[in-house]
Amino acid sequence: MLSYWNNYPTIQKKLQTVCLQIEEQLTVRNKEIQNTLIEFSQAGGKYLRPALFLLFAELAPHSKKDEKQLIQIAASIELLHMATLIHDDIIDDSPVRRGNISVQAHYGKDIAVYTGDLLFTEFFDLIIKAMNGSKFLEINAQAMKRLLLGELDQMHTRYKKNETIEDYLQSINGKTAELFWLACVEGAHFGGTDHATEKLAGQIGHDIGIAFQVNDDILDYTADSNQLNKPILEDLSQGVYTLPLLFAKQEAPEAFRPYLEKKETISYEDAKQVAELVIIYQGVEKAKQFALEYTKRALSTIEQLPDSQGKQTIYQLTKEMLHRTY
Repeated sequence: MLSYWNNYPTIQKKLQTVCLQIEEQLTVRNKEIQNTLIEFSQAGGKYLRPALFLLFAELAPHSKKDEKQLIQIAASIELLHMATLIHDDIIDDSPVRRGNISVQAHYGKDIAVYTGDLLFTEFFDLIIKAMNGSKFLEINAQAMKRLLLGELDQMHTRYKKNETIEDYLQSINGKTAELFWLACVEGAHFGGTDHATEKLAGQIGHDIGIAFQVNDDILDYTADSNQLNKPILEDLSQGVYTLPLLFAKQEAPEAFRPYLEKKETISYEDAKQVAELVIIYQGVEKAKQFALEYTKRALSTIEQLPDSQGKQTIYQLTKEMLHRTY
C-alpha cells in the first residue's frame, strides 16, 4: 500500500496520518478483532477515497485549514468504505477480501455483522468530532442512506433475468458513486474552495465513481483472482449482473438464457461459459467504452478546476484508474 501512496507525493504523509487515525479508531477490547481490522485497513487498500478528499482539499492552497479536521474526515470516509466491504462479504459469502481471508470467513457472519456495524459507529464518531454543527453532518447521513439504498437495489435485482442497464446504474450510483462524490465534495468544502468549485468536485466524484465501478466489473471478467485479491466471477455466481454481461445479453439474449435460468444453481463451469460469451458478444469492450466516456467527462470537468498541484494529481489519478488491472 505504501508504494501506491507514492502516486500522491503532496499528500503521502497525510495519508499515513489517516492510517494512524484509523488504527486509533479501531481500538477495541477484543484484540484479535482489532488486529484483524487493522490488517484489513492496510492490506491492499489504495485509500482512493481519502486520497481524493485530501487532493480536493489542496485546491485552495491559501485558505486556512484545520489539518486535524481534514485527517479525521478522510479517515471517516475510509471507515465507511471498509464497513460496506465487510457487509458485502457477508452477503456474498465471500472467503477473500484484499488478498486475505475475509472477516466473515474468519470469524463467522454474526461477528462480521457487528464488526461492520462497529465501523459505521466509528464513522459517525469521527464526523461528529470533525464537523459538529456543519451542514455536512446531515449530508453524510444522507450519503450513507443512499449508499445503503444502492446496496439494497443491487440485492433486489439478484438473478433478475430482465435486469436493465438503468437498474444497474441506479444501484452503482448509490453503492459506489455516492462515496466518491462525498469524498470530493467534502474535500473541496473543508479545504476552503468556493461554491462553484465544490459543485464541480461533486460532478467529478460522481463520474469517477461510475467509471471506477464499471472498470471493477470489467475486471471480474478479465483478471485472475490473484490480480483482484478476491474470487473471479463472484458477482455472476451471486446473481449480480453487471454492465459487461448486460451489454452482451442485449446482443444475444438466447445464448445467455439457459445459464441465467439456473440462478442459484449455476456452477463455476457455467459461470466460465457465461464469461466467454460476454467476451464474444463484446460486453467487455462496450463496458470499457462506457467507462471511458465517464472518465472523459470527469477529465473535462477537472480541467475547469482552479490551477494547483492538487488539480494535476487528480487529473493523472483519474486517467490511471481507468487502466488499472487490480
